[in-house]
Amino acid sequence: MKAFNNLFDEKKVVIGMVHLLPLPGTPLYSNDIPGIYNQALKDARTLEEGGVNALMIENFGDMPFKKNLEIEQVATMAAVSSIIKQQTDLQIGIDAAFCDYKAALSIALAIQADFVRLAVFVDTVESFNGIMEPCSADALAYRKAIGAEHVAILADIQVKHTHMLIPNIPIEESAKVAVSCMADAIIVTGSHTGGETPIDTVKRVKAVVDCPVIIGSGVSSKNIKEQLVIADGVIVGSSLKSTSDPTSLVDIEKVKSLVENI
Repeated sequence: MKAFNNLFDEKKVVIGMVHLLPLPGTPLYSNDIPGIYNQALKDARTLEEGGVNALMIENFGDMPFKKNLEIEQVATMAAVSSIIKQQTDLQIGIDAAFCDYKAALSIALAIQADFVRLAVFVDTVESFNGIMEPCSADALAYRKAIGAEHVAILADIQVKHTHMLIPNIPIEESAKVAVSCMADAIIVTGSHTGGETPIDTVKRVKAVVDCPVIIGSGVSSKNIKEQLVIADGVIVGSSLKSTSDPTSLVDIEKVKSLVENI
């Protein structure tokens, strides 16, 4: 995981989201494979030109998310991610939403990506698709089995869009358990996509772990400076879009403004 660890060498990290349009097999798929490829590559190049440090590719348009991706989603996501990997010079992460560790790790291995995001790593949560159990043990075993131990794991704790099945567990406990389960970095989010992550929550997590802590929602040019005083990095997507429509392209001026405000 040397390449991933180097990402955090003496600087604050901005990971830009490449939100894929709806993939085959999902309700909003538009029968336009070239359109999926073209928009993903445009967004990746815009984020790179704007100055982000790494990219995270997510099947963002596939709502409502299932617990596991269908084979046609995995195939398309892998193909698109491979092109982005080949045509950009940034480190690449894979987020197979909502938390399909097999899809994420297998795509990462196939395209030589650097990290994955796993949303339900150590917590048992309830979401719109039912109760989800933590994947850490199975994900680590699978990563080893396929020879992908060089792929780093960014683990969410008490992730957005969910409710803890046992609501009184402190977020510090989730953070410490995630580290003990070999997470390479911890992601802290607000309650929903675009919702600002409370700074106090980030401080609480930073106080109990010795790995990078990343803010995973609600980052914009207006708050990034304050947030990166505490956090080691941010993941940013929605605030960089050209319009409020989540399917719109990334805006180069918004990316540059974000990076300049660090």
